[in-house]
Amino acid sequence: MATKPINRVTLFKIPNKGDIPAILDKYTTLAVDAKKDNKPYILSAKASQVIDDPAGRNQGYTVAAQTCFASLDDMKFYDEECEAHKAIKVFLKPKAEGVMTVYFEADSTSNL
Repeated sequence: MATKPINRVTLFKIPNKGDIPAILDKYTTLAVDAKKDNKPYILSAKASQVIDDPAGRNQGYTVAAQTCFASLDDMKFYDEECEAHKAIKVFLKPKAEGVMTVYFEADSTSNL
């Protein structure tokens, strides 16, 4: 049985809006920069500023990042060993007041 791709969404609370462009820039080359066995392994990576919601549904999160992996093992590698991900975390940690990550299996009926 083939594994389903894993979609991962990470939300960041970045209080200084001036930091957001540099954060978004870090995600523009992530899918190419991240290597496993000297080859890119992330299927896609993108990030965007969250739209301000006057009703407060965004709960203070200001940046959303979405990455897609071929397998859960690839996502675990990203979390535990990937040098490109480690570099993003070092860059983001002093800028973020909160982070939340969720992930799920993609299927043919999903639009995500």
